[in-house]
Amino acid sequence: MSDTQSEYNGYRISVPLEFETIFSHFYFAENTSERAVTKTLLPTYQTIMLFCFGESASMITKEKTKITVDQCIVFGPIRHSFDYTLPSKTSILVANFKDDAFYRFFGKACISYHTAMNPDDLLSENCFTNLWHQISKITSTQQQVDHILEFCKPYLQDRDSTSQLLSNFTNKNLNPIKTIAGKTNQSERNIQLKQKEQFGYSSKEINRYNRFSKAIQLIEKEIANQNKVEWFTIVDECNYYDQSQLIHDFKHFIHLSPSQYLKFQQDICNPKSE
Repeated sequence: MSDTQSEYNGYRISVPLEFETIFSHFYFAENTSERAVTKTLLPTYQTIMLFCFGESASMITKEKTKITVDQCIVFGPIRHSFDYTLPSKTSILVANFKDDAFYRFFGKACISYHTAMNPDDLLSENCFTNLWHQISKITSTQQQVDHILEFCKPYLQDRDSTSQLLSNFTNKNLNPIKTIAGKTNQSERNIQLKQKEQFGYSSKEINRYNRFSKAIQLIEKEIANQNKVEWFTIVDECNYYDQSQLIHDFKHFIHLSPSQYLKFQQDICNPKSE
């Protein structure tokens, strides 16, 4: 893959303050080479809406299911890494929904990981197909993002107060489910169900993912500084029991051992750090 790096361009696009509770960012990637380019996308635990321009892009999930993207799909929450292929002269623009934002748009967060959907099927109208046609005529990526943001405003529902507490919970020393249940006079079970329905994942799932994500960030920092990765330091700083638990998480989320991740890191896309 290294010989095509200069012909594959990918970067993240921040959103205005007004939309920071809706989208974490947008991600753009294009293949300007004469042959298809395949990359691996790290899990994000976010639901995405992906627009494709040019030939159809494709994705291969953990279950070896092939998903073809012609114009626009919604997909997620992304719990495991997957390979995606951009044909020659093809680009993608990806909206990354934050926390419960997908639920606030479409009224559900339980899209099957291996089943991508046309967002028009969730709304029973062709508005996103029309949106694709509109932004396909815009040459500036930033202007495409601005157009999507304006388009989405009328569909957004107000945030549930409990969901807002879940989104804003930052105290790592407390159990968010138990704490919010006590604060709102609800049962812990009710908070758990609400998080699963509106966010698409449980508190236990996201805690495990956040620990893995921190390990990835520390590794990438060491690589960027051209330092040797000290695995026992990673284990300690990320609160793993031992190195075998670290290895288990890597294989769970990205189907690679930590050492394999280092070897193939140049072919792996981490949109959260681009």
